[in-house]
Amino acid sequence: MGRIHRYGGPDSMAGLERAIRRTRPDLIVPSDDRAVWQLHELHARRPDLRELIEASIGAPQSFPVTSSRTALLDLARRAGLRVPQTRPVHSEGDLDAWYRDFPGTAVMKLDGTWGGRGVAFVESADQARASWGRFHAPQPLGLPLKRWVINRDPLAFWSGARVSGRAVSIQKFIRGPQANAMAACWRGKVLGMVSVEVLCNQGLTGASTIVRLIRNTEIAQATEALVRDLRLSGFCGLDFMLEEGTGAAYLIELNARCTQLGHLVLPAQGDLVGLLCNQLGAPGVSAAESPIDRDVIAFFPQSLAWNPDSPYMQQCHHDVPWSEPALVRELLLVPWAERRWLFRLYHRLRGRRPKPLPSAGTGAFRRLAAQHGFSSDVVES
Repeated sequence: MGRIHRYGGPDSMAGLERAIRRTRPDLIVPSDDRAVWQLHELHARRPDLRELIEASIGAPQSFPVTSSRTALLDLARRAGLRVPQTRPVHSEGDLDAWYRDFPGTAVMKLDGTWGGRGVAFVESADQARASWGRFHAPQPLGLPLKRWVINRDPLAFWSGARVSGRAVSIQKFIRGPQANAMAACWRGKVLGMVSVEVLCNQGLTGASTIVRLIRNTEIAQATEALVRDLRLSGFCGLDFMLEEGTGAAYLIELNARCTQLGHLVLPAQGDLVGLLCNQLGAPGVSAAESPIDRDVIAFFPQSLAWNPDSPYMQQCHHDVPWSEPALVRELLLVPWAERRWLFRLYHRLRGRRPKPLPSAGTGAFRRLAAQHGFSSDVVES
């Protein structure tokens, strides 16, 4: 990295705009949902930045769709894509009506949330009403300050003018494995994509930790249709459910941002980052990595932390950045914000300990390093 710009504080939007104006980039690559929503807001505020933002994330008519789960699935349904039965929820009465029509497991989702937050699995109208109450509970006045000071959340004070509607939807649960796709695209055209079936993840709503590369015609066609209809640009990620028994792919989510599949080097395609760089006329890397020669991929360090005993760990490609030992050491530690004395003091004064994360440990990693011909000093500080 040639330069790092401060992002966050009481006015994170100002920090984002300042960084854009100082660097004058050819492309902005958001890797977080809230960063995408801030680009939507910046597009509305600053006409002179609109061309850059549209080249980076897509046409402005896509913004209301990519920030609303209900609007996305409505568009997909009209385009003839397979989506779960979904309804907007405006009151508890809507939940009672849903369960009269569709008894069984459902998923409630709150717009303007990210990272698995604002998602609840419910089995009955009573559970759905309880989730409705949690979604609409008022936020404690001091929560943004706590998130900024203790958790070091750079967007703690940003409420998001364009995602403040907090719309709620309820969706029929599709039983079966989850699938993810990521595409590199340019002004409505797919340049390349990666599709995977999720084998292990961080809980029901968490990120995937071990995946299997797949080729799925239905997923590919849905991705191309949405990228074309929304005129997306840059990177986007899509989530599907593969129906148990039939394998039918149901679209459940779209994120107009980079996800965790973009760097994977595949045979005959390369990586998605490289494809987008080629589109922009940017030079490729000087020494390309070898293509992945296995279908199963374990993400580092998540797979070591959450699934160290999984049988997949013995037969997969481990996505470890061996060429960057300092980065490897950092990733084996708990998140940096949780190492700070202020974070530990806050939880001690409140009479509770921080919730422990699954340990990546060095034992499993040392064995992995030895298998790849690396000495144990790669993990020693």
